Amino acid sequence: MDLVKVGMSQDAHKTSIEMLKKLQADEFVLYLKTWNFHWNVTGMNFNDLHGLFLKQYEQLQGFVDDVAERIRALGGIAPGTQAEFLKLSRLKEEAGVIPPAKEMIKKLLEDHEAIIQSLREDVETSAKINDAGTNNFLSDLIMKHEKTAWMLRAYLEA
Repeated sequence: MDLVKVGMSQDAHKTSIEMLKKLQADEFVLYLKTWNFHWNVTGMNFNDLHGLFLKQYEQLQGFVDDVAERIRALGGIAPGTQAEFLKLSRLKEEAGVIPPAKEMIKKLLEDHEAIIQSLREDVETSAKINDAGTNNFLSDLIMKHEKTAWMLRAYLEA
């Protein structure tokens, strides 16, 4: 870890970086799951869901990059391998499983909600260690995931 002099203790830096690495891994696993579902969705709503999943995985790709850049801004080394992401992630892959379209939506919703819950805990942690930048960054991500979760929920109500 590079020493970054921004008014935070070394321990606070480490705490934020480790927290962000888990988040980056979660975002990456959800990105791949969404991309997989984009490729493999079938059924009556194929066209709508194919397009929805495209928009969502593109957004998630940006989240992975944004989290990595936040890690670097704090002096950390961002994870960059599938092995690292799978080790750090709190989400589970859907390896070898192609569920029906409605189940895909449910699984993605569950993952977005799990990330939101983790983000809320991380916001509390970042506030306790006085990492205002990470706190604001995480709060912004909560709103983005909440919007996606709302959209997925709306599909399930149909």
